[in-house]
Amino acid sequence: ASLRKAYQYTKDDHCDVEDVTELAGRGVQAKINGHVICVGNEKLMEEVGAKWRPCHKTGTIIHVSRDGEYMGHIVVSDVIKPHSKKALQNLKSMGMKKLVMLTGDQEDVAKEVASQLPLDEYYAKLLPGDKVNQVEKLLNDPNRHGLLAFVGDGINDAPVLSRVDVGIAMGALGSDAAIEAADVVLMDDDPAKIAVAIRIAKKCMRIVYENLYFAIGIKLICLLLGAIGIANMWLAVFADVGVMVLAVLNAIRCLLVKKS
Repeated sequence: ASLRKAYQYTKDDHCDVEDVTELAGRGVQAKINGHVICVGNEKLMEEVGAKWRPCHKTGTIIHVSRDGEYMGHIVVSDVIKPHSKKALQNLKSMGMKKLVMLTGDQEDVAKEVASQLPLDEYYAKLLPGDKVNQVEKLLNDPNRHGLLAFVGDGINDAPVLSRVDVGIAMGALGSDAAIEAADVVLMDDDPAKIAVAIRIAKKCMRIVYENLYFAIGIKLICLLLGAIGIANMWLAVFADVGVMVLAVLNAIRCLLVKKS
């Protein structure tokens, strides 16, 4: 918003942008009006030979250079979503053993965010490959019990989403690569929906087993009664059509999951 506000006061609207290159884990490079503009982190500034200056403010520091000359930096602070803390607390109450944050942000930014959320661990300054390596360590942890799930929305999260036991993509703002690699896609970016999805999955599985046990049990009883000559045609109809109708009615309970 601040950039859009500043842009309206520029005298020259002409901006010839070409050769835009995304540099994974470092930033973006493009040629604008004949000048090579680089926007990214310290690693990118060192690559282009720009003498960048450190910033002591908490946030994601985005450095800018033009033709190898350092122009300045922009500080972008992360805003925690309103429901994030409650969403993580819900996951803890549902039996999640360990909550870990993997981020490409700087250490001070990650520490500030982690201090406001009920996280067990956090890892900062991770490139896409580093995230995969960290997930491999979590998967191979001898003390791990149960499945490992990962929630992400960016293109850098796609390799991790395809590697974990359960990959969950935030669909509203998620990249196509992340959505394609995920096992579950949330239709919006509300983290509270993760707990809702888990409740829906658990209730669905419980109802599936209920229907299986009920249907098989009724049919076995009817077979036993038929073998000793007690069962009649109407009992056979109930064992077939009646059980099917009751199973469908029981399955409708999946729609009654508490959403909050």
